Amino acid sequence: MIRDSNAAVVDEPVLQGFPQTRPNDEFNRNLVGNVHPTEWKNPTPDARYNLVVIGAGTAGLVTAVGAAGLGAKVALVERSMMGGDCLNVGCVPSKGMISAARVAAAVKNAGRFGVNVPDDVRVDFTKVMERMRRLRAHISHNDSAARFRDLGVDVYFGQARFDDSSTVDVDGTKLKFKRAVIATGARAAAPPIPGLESVDYLTNETVFSLTELPQRLGIVGAGPIGCELAQTFAQLGSEVLLVESEHGVLPREDRQAAAIVQQAMLHDGVKLLCCGRKLEIKSGGGIRLTVESHSKRYDEPIDQLLIAVGRAPNVEGLNLDAVNVEYNEKGVTVNDHMQTTNARIYAAGDICSPYQFTHAADFMARIVIQNTLFKGRKKSSDLTIPWSTYTSPEIAHVGLYEHEAIEQGIELDTYVQHFSDVDRAILEGDDEGFVKVHTKQGSDQILGATIVARNAGDMISEITLAMTHGLGLAKIGNSIHPYPTQAEAIRKLGDQYSRTRLTPFVKAAFHKWLAWTR
Repeated sequence: MIRDSNAAVVDEPVLQGFPQTRPNDEFNRNLVGNVHPTEWKNPTPDARYNLVVIGAGTAGLVTAVGAAGLGAKVALVERSMMGGDCLNVGCVPSKGMISAARVAAAVKNAGRFGVNVPDDVRVDFTKVMERMRRLRAHISHNDSAARFRDLGVDVYFGQARFDDSSTVDVDGTKLKFKRAVIATGARAAAPPIPGLESVDYLTNETVFSLTELPQRLGIVGAGPIGCELAQTFAQLGSEVLLVESEHGVLPREDRQAAAIVQQAMLHDGVKLLCCGRKLEIKSGGGIRLTVESHSKRYDEPIDQLLIAVGRAPNVEGLNLDAVNVEYNEKGVTVNDHMQTTNARIYAAGDICSPYQFTHAADFMARIVIQNTLFKGRKKSSDLTIPWSTYTSPEIAHVGLYEHEAIEQGIELDTYVQHFSDVDRAILEGDDEGFVKVHTKQGSDQILGATIVARNAGDMISEITLAMTHGLGLAKIGNSIHPYPTQAEAIRKLGDQYSRTRLTPFVKAAFHKWLAWTR
């Protein structure tokens, strides 16, 4: 069971097996009433469905509603809560907390702007979490069983398993299909840490059920989830110890960008124990975290432990072997058309993709709709997928990293615009970041980009749009951007590229032309 910072037991879940529904308040009751209503009656099956979709996370929801909107007969099966990770234990609750933490940080740092606030300003963590649950419940209507029923989807709650290549069984009810889609997603999975099994630890599936702020919070894993929540809890008032086995934070990101985020996290009070070795968890009189970091041994008492590393695909119970669908520890195997090793069964989202993002699942689902209903040949490799980590500042990326280009033998030109030379960023006190764009050597074709900025997740879309439609850096430079904005940094990169066109030969010819026209 989950315990708060005073080791008091938090309310039992509304529905057994749904830890994300703690505490039992009106907001979680509204959430459950939308995404797994207790009074729900599964419909009488159609003779044969065009699509049976297993899993009602983003990939499953988009597939089901998109296909039904085109006139297909669709069944959607969910064993837990509609909305998947994003709504219930991912994007929505985390950003609800992050928004509150950013306000707290802004108040704390208000003095830099000449705004004096009382010294006794405090964060009411209970109210922060209540706000998050209220907004999550409000948003949950979009993913509700009733809404999808009204949009023409037959919604079934229960455990799905394949009987054969044309039948899915849902707790004894047989659903016949022409095509099926596996969209069951993935879940948190803890690594083998000595002593971990002896304590009650948190994952992203349970951390949002806390109702009291842990005074000391230990987090294992400095990837996106670990960094976002480490900074958030620190800004809200926890003492946070963040353990990472590699050097620094966000090891997959551009190292210069990650270094800026790391400094911001340290400024907010996160204690980073990187290059962590010999990690062990001890129980008895509370939780103790022991680890060796940079040749120093730490033995730290903590009130709560969050494991923010490791994912496992949700393949259990599907009976995939019976229908010759290959899978492994990373998920279901698909080809470039999102088709599994059974030609009648497709997959989309976290269950089959290395890009475990809501927006990636959305666009994979669109490919599945086209390829299943219209015999299309759309390819997932054609997708240009950006992503963002919502720390403060944010890191956003799209396309190739520099090290990937080197590994692939692709020669690059790299352009960097620091926000220390962007007026709006200076005025807002956000001048620590940059925009970095990689182009194919000798051209303005954009191959990748990284942005570290307050709203990097919003800003990356301009570069993603350019890459998707083959617009080069020069065209961005020729597009008027409002002044003053932080997005002007992207336009300035276009100017940088244009200046490289002024070679010594071009300059000499231009000077001759000017002399001739005088």
